[in-house]
Amino acid sequence: MRINDHIEIADWELTESFTRSSGPGGQNVNKVSTAVELRFEAARSPNLPDPVKNRLRRLAGRRWTTDGAIVIFLQETRSQARNREIARDRLTELIRKACERPKRRLATKPTYGSVKRRLAAKKARGEVKALRGKVED
Repeated sequence: MRINDHIEIADWELTESFTRSSGPGGQNVNKVSTAVELRFEAARSPNLPDPVKNRLRRLAGRRWTTDGAIVIFLQETRSQARNREIARDRLTELIRKACERPKRRLATKPTYGSVKRRLAAKKARGEVKALRGKVED
């Protein structure tokens, strides 16, 4: 499976298992194993650099297992082949996102005018709240 120019995932790194889907669908659901569970051993993959693995772990969220695998479970369509194709596409897209380096945030200082406006708004709000007290004779 080709991700980009530098990364290609071998077939031995992917494991697919098929189960019966849940929900409506009548006899098709009861008889045919159309749901696919795609498992990619990301932590042990020699094709992924360490920074990409770290970003992938963060992006995968709940799909990342304790042993370092990504599990994608899909049961959207009635076709096993289509579910398998969609699961592979989702894995590819996830790895592509992990390959992108996030831009470094440059710390900036608020402008003098924005600080003045913020403090003036706080002062005005404080005065409104101060007038809410009990009225004394």
